[in-house]
Amino acid sequence: NVVNFFNAVAEEVREIMARLGFRTIDEMVGRTQCLRQRLIEGHPKANTLDLSRLITDVVKDDPTAVRYATRDRNDPEHDQPLDDIILQDAEESIRDAKPVKLSYKVDNTNRSLATKVSGEVAYQYGEEGLPEGTLELDLTGTAGQSFGAFLTSGIRLVLTGEGNDYVGKSMSGGEIIVRPMPDHLFIPEKNSIIGNTVMYGATAGTLFANGRAGERFCVRNSGGTAVVEGIGDHGCEYMTGGTVVVLGSTGKNFGAGMTGGIAFVYDEENKFPGRYNNQLVGAERLTGTDDESILKDLVTKHAEKTGSPLAARLLADWHGSLGQFWKVTPHIPEAKPIEEKKVEEGKTIITEAITASPKA
Repeated sequence: NVVNFFNAVAEEVREIMARLGFRTIDEMVGRTQCLRQRLIEGHPKANTLDLSRLITDVVKDDPTAVRYATRDRNDPEHDQPLDDIILQDAEESIRDAKPVKLSYKVDNTNRSLATKVSGEVAYQYGEEGLPEGTLELDLTGTAGQSFGAFLTSGIRLVLTGEGNDYVGKSMSGGEIIVRPMPDHLFIPEKNSIIGNTVMYGATAGTLFANGRAGERFCVRNSGGTAVVEGIGDHGCEYMTGGTVVVLGSTGKNFGAGMTGGIAFVYDEENKFPGRYNNQLVGAERLTGTDDESILKDLVTKHAEKTGSPLAARLLADWHGSLGQFWKVTPHIPEAKPIEEKKVEEGKTIITEAITASPKA
């Protein structure tokens, strides 16, 4: 069936090419004169789009111009990965555990930034890494995927700009700070500054992000600490440890599969009760509990490290802000009475069923 399907597709493509006067697919490349913008009935908003620049024949006056890529590969522009440059610049700092601050510009082709550096630190010092803040990288721009992946102790990444997906993936130490450009024209807590699946599988380390994150924030986090100003769906999914502070709204299914750790969610509009997985986690308003000092300390650090206006406002009226937080923790399993089950051979099997106690 699959073979027949693709044979039919190929036959239909051949018929279309014949009607247009093309013998090969190569002849079709760049022939934008064969394209036109289609009007969509009943969708006036879509019809306001002007696609003329996309279908303009930019080489119509030069019939010999190349209309398609001639390179065999599409390698990044950088002759040397930025991590290799950082390793060279930080060689003495890593070798002698000597504090240093280095600055670089980044773009979205700089993927897995600081991962090689973390590997070198782990190679020389093991899982203990370097003393806190030994190597600080001051970065400006848009970091590529997996920024700070596998980050280890002793490295601090300060990104002024924005990150993509997988920031802090499987980090085991260190610190990541993400804040917008000084001349930004948007409200940080209403805009995303990092992508999806941030701090996936983190075992330690901290993240402070002056803006929102995408979906599946802190999935399988088992020891990391994070402060962010809003997230998408499935936050803290399968989390087993660590501390998460969300200073804004969450998406649906928060805490699904969460068996450990603690989360604090700021919910001024009281919408969170319909967004967390109440079969697996419970939520209660935070008013004067022992956890207040933990929360206030993290919000204070967030304000200091990122310059977050939202964190500053919350701290300015901390007594009033505190009552708008939810504390989210997994349900405590309850053991059923021990049961005896007789089997044919006359043996006895002792079983103990563990079930979660649902809470609203």
